[in-house]
Amino acid sequence: MEQYHRAAHLLRSRNLDKVYHICRYLAAKCHFALREYELTLEILDKDSVPGEDHLFDTRSCQTEQPDIDADTSPSVVFGAMCLLRGRVYDALDNRLLATQNYQKALNLDPYCFEALDCLTGQHMLTAQEESDLLNSLPLNLRCSAEEAKLVQFLYESKLKKYDKPQEVSLPGSFTCLSNNLDVRVATAERHYYNCDFRSCYKITSQILKEDPFNAACLPIHVGTLVELFKKIEIFYLAHKLVDLYPNNPVSWFAVGCYYLLVGQKHEHARRYLSKATTLNRMFGPAWIAYGHSFAVEGEHDQAMAAYFTSAQLMKGCHLPLLYIGLEYGLTNNPRLAERFFSQALSIAPEDPFALHEMGVVAFHNQDWEGAYKFFVNALKKVKAIGDEVTVDKWEPLFNNLGHVCRKLKRYDEALEYHRQALVLAPQNASTFAALGFIHSLTCDFHSAIDYFHKALGLRRDDTFSVTMLGNCIERYLAEDHPSSDWGLTVEMDPSLPLSTTMLKILTRSDATQESQAQQDGRMEFDDYLLPLPPKVDGGYVCTSVCLSVCLCLSGISRIWTKVGGQVECATRTN
Repeated sequence: MEQYHRAAHLLRSRNLDKVYHICRYLAAKCHFALREYELTLEILDKDSVPGEDHLFDTRSCQTEQPDIDADTSPSVVFGAMCLLRGRVYDALDNRLLATQNYQKALNLDPYCFEALDCLTGQHMLTAQEESDLLNSLPLNLRCSAEEAKLVQFLYESKLKKYDKPQEVSLPGSFTCLSNNLDVRVATAERHYYNCDFRSCYKITSQILKEDPFNAACLPIHVGTLVELFKKIEIFYLAHKLVDLYPNNPVSWFAVGCYYLLVGQKHEHARRYLSKATTLNRMFGPAWIAYGHSFAVEGEHDQAMAAYFTSAQLMKGCHLPLLYIGLEYGLTNNPRLAERFFSQALSIAPEDPFALHEMGVVAFHNQDWEGAYKFFVNALKKVKAIGDEVTVDKWEPLFNNLGHVCRKLKRYDEALEYHRQALVLAPQNASTFAALGFIHSLTCDFHSAIDYFHKALGLRRDDTFSVTMLGNCIERYLAEDHPSSDWGLTVEMDPSLPLSTTMLKILTRSDATQESQAQQDGRMEFDDYLLPLPPKVDGGYVCTSVCLSVCLCLSGISRIWTKVGGQVECATRTN
């Protein structure tokens, strides 16, 4: 009936809240439902005296008082009061006191699953704090031996979300719980945080078939749909949730994620994600998605504000710290980026995304060996996930491994990594340019020219590829390459300089080359420019790969070709 005022007045007018702990708890719960948080705390703290908090003193559980329910032990009542007090502090945005009260509720009543759910659902504890809490629970004192084993198993499945997913091994007498939804949701969450999104999707889809609106499963399922780019599924799910549960933040979170996926709808995404955070300010996933809506538009300050809010709410989750580090990296703050990446890695040491970003930081610090170790370690974690992983997500990892191997002058290994990246993303111009660059460093100019042409075919305004293509052609022309099919002779006009722009770049000192090239936006890779080609006499004999570009060089005046005994001449017209 929700007549909370009448219930509270009935209990307090007859002083029942002063005689029975259970009545004090009920009176406080009525005021909590009315959002009268200060009055709720006042009722809960009524018996406390300065210097001692009887509410959390386990000795007070043995207080002699009339018992209106023989099945309700004092420890259970006091545990429920700690849980309520924690929820009050949660509503007042005091996460520290809320966490402390939830932990005390579990210590008083190990069966108080609601307290554990608040701690795990909102990521309020780090992995070490979770382990300490589990070890401190008085299971042997409050539970029978058989129940202690079951509670230990269930709590471990909820707490250790960053552990590797394993086959569920239940205590012998509880094998009937192998298909329990809570156990399966915990397994799906482990798959999610270990980046095995397809396995997570299979489990969550099965759960939602059996229980279509499982509250614990829905946020994980929505996150998995986003990772797998399943736009249609998330569209239908979001519509269904909004129709049935318009006051549930998960419903609007799903709508916002859909608009993030479709692209160019970031303003719509922010509108719905903001509604989700308004319905529940403690809903961390909505804050992360809200930050994404700003990050994709380059609004770094607003994105970081949202990520910092989620980091405060989700103390035990590494994702907000990872995204904060990414934003600092994009705003040229490598030291702060490294600090947040390190914190994320300390929470999730097996996360390949965190390892990859640490490798990027090491690469920018010119620690090639350190970057290589981070990238290789990340690749091992990716391969351990299995063959069904969403492969295109890891294309930057393979390309970055190629770049760092190039820095270490392991050219064959670098080429292999870039080719693997090309398999994952065949239409990436940067990968073709990277392959061409490595071939140019190994003086395989024929292959380099071919790859730079492919890069320019995909992205015509790629300044680095244009520059390197001209460089490679000049070096290729400077060598003797007789063709077995036909001959090509190029006559140089002494009055015209040989690629004047290239000479300006190539004759600078190394330090000037790098700084000026990066300033002009001509370089995509860091510091390699080929040396000045040797001086040439009057002509070259080249293969057909250069025929289409010879007339583009500013120092060439005429070209003679000999095909089938006929000599033809092509003259520059510019």
